[in-house]
Amino acid sequence: MDIGGQSTAVDRHAKTPHLQRSLKLWHLILYGIIIIQPTAPMSIYGVVSNVAGGHVVSTVLIAMIAMLFTAVSYGRMARVYPSAGSAYTYVGRELSPLGGYIVGWSMLMDYLLNPIICVVWCSAACRELLPRVPYGAWVVAFVLVFTGLNLRGVQTSARVNALLALGMSIVVAIFLAYGFQYITTVIRPAGTAWMVPFYDPSTFSARRLFHGTSIAVLTYIGFDGISTMSEEVENPRRNVMLGTVFTCVAIGLLSALEVYVAQLSWPGRVPFPAWMVDTAFLHIGLRVGGRFLFLLLNATLLVANMGSGIAAQFGAARLLYGMGREDALPRRFFGVLSPTTAIPRNNVLLTGLVTLIGAFLLTFERGAELLNFGAFIAFMGVNVAALVHYKFRSPEKVFLAAAIPILGFLVCGFIWLNLNHQAQLLGLLWIGLGLIVYRAMRARRR
Repeated sequence: MDIGGQSTAVDRHAKTPHLQRSLKLWHLILYGIIIIQPTAPMSIYGVVSNVAGGHVVSTVLIAMIAMLFTAVSYGRMARVYPSAGSAYTYVGRELSPLGGYIVGWSMLMDYLLNPIICVVWCSAACRELLPRVPYGAWVVAFVLVFTGLNLRGVQTSARVNALLALGMSIVVAIFLAYGFQYITTVIRPAGTAWMVPFYDPSTFSARRLFHGTSIAVLTYIGFDGISTMSEEVENPRRNVMLGTVFTCVAIGLLSALEVYVAQLSWPGRVPFPAWMVDTAFLHIGLRVGGRFLFLLLNATLLVANMGSGIAAQFGAARLLYGMGREDALPRRFFGVLSPTTAIPRNNVLLTGLVTLIGAFLLTFERGAELLNFGAFIAFMGVNVAALVHYKFRSPEKVFLAAAIPILGFLVCGFIWLNLNHQAQLLGLLWIGLGLIVYRAMRARRR
């Protein structure tokens, strides 16, 4: 429609690329489950079991309750600022632009590292299956797959997520079936033996339990990625909160059931030997289901890491878009959308390039050590933002406006302080680099 040769505001908005509100609540939950992975506790099972003297079920459940505080803070802030920037936007607008930038930059490290370590793990696993194909070829192949799927847009990613969730859920169900059969026909626990995974008096120690809980929190890392979808979901004020909380609860209960069966099948009173710690869950699969289940779990973890890497790259591109749109990064590159697909194409391609380079420079272990640094800075920042907004600024009354974010901040701060010292040092160097970029952007605007 033209009036005097000029387009109306509606026509101009329709022609301008923008994120489409096409995602429903179930899309958010699937996205969250895939980026966290239904198989999340399998890779850390041996480490947590050795640290906590068994009691893996208890650590997973305690970690779920702890992370729910932060999940609620994310959901509440998404109601106030339904934009793609997530924690960066919440802290930047509620507290200070510099604080928001530090949180966004720290979270960016988390999002960039996730696809890198997923590509590293997937490439190494495939090289074991087909040793004639060089590692570098697998790296390039997986980076192309991750980037290509994200370039096709959000609806394609949602369909892929649904297929991945279905496949992993079937495999988890198969493991549980084999596990319960093994427990009832071979182990045959009686009476209080069914409760040993929750509490074993012969190995219980509060210090070891909470140390194990600080590691078990890794089961939930990634749930915050849901908030990066705020501009693409229907009714974000309701669905982002529900999607974040439901994802944490779903992953927590499923993970608790998985490790409960594993611990009954292979009691944790005797620590796993060093050579078996990282693959402890696979050896439990070998015990309860033979070679078939061992190979199936291997394949499933490969698919799970692919899903996590794709979803993390998806979130990183949108975080960069949120920062670029607000001039925290150069807008001309980071703050634009493709006119044909309405996705931040430049950012998807850039994250693909970073993943390709990082997969040749980082080991899986080093990347995993660094990943928590940025995540927990973002978590602490969002809890503070939720506290300030709902306790001191907003006329809207919410349940436990101060208690929930304070508890969330304290839990995340405790975990952050107990990170590996080398990871803390490298993370602080990353923040230093971010501050240099921040000052350069301010000088450029002046």
